[in-house]
Amino acid sequence: MPACPDSIRRKAQALFPVSLGLFRAGFRSSLDNMRILTLLAVMATPAHAWEFSPTPICTLTHSEGAVDVAVTYDHATALYAISVTGPDGWPAAQAFSIRFDGPRPNTISTTRHVVDGQTLTVTDQGFGNVLDGLEFNSTATAFTQTAVVQVSLDGAQAPVQAFRACVTAPIA
Repeated sequence: MPACPDSIRRKAQALFPVSLGLFRAGFRSSLDNMRILTLLAVMATPAHAWEFSPTPICTLTHSEGAVDVAVTYDHATALYAISVTGPDGWPAAQAFSIRFDGPRPNTISTTRHVVDGQTLTVTDQGFGNVLDGLEFNSTATAFTQTAVVQVSLDGAQAPVQAFRACVTAPIA
């Protein structure tokens, strides 16, 4: 059985100083080599999770590839906002839409959007359809006449529910 070369063992130990016991006695087989490479690849892959934070304002965020989405609610202004940052920005457009695909499909459109650099933002006093779309579907596609980005809604349900609870019962 081939052993793990010392140079690889030293590099791995330098990158991961906490001993996982993976490099102590060397690898026993090529299968072990594949397991550690898979583990390292998974650890290096960024998580694409939907996240909720109640402070300083109710915030729901998601990053996927070069796309960032943020939904906020500010109790002080009673305004919701959704901001979508895309890799190629958002060229000037008359309308912005977001389409939700899944068990409860819906498309929402507005002409009240603002573009600042790479980010397009919409604000409003009600976001029920947006929150329903995020919570109950599988993908969201944000688009204008000349630009489009799509994100997965996998794992969004619980953070959206926490966001809804924050909106109705603010954290002091």
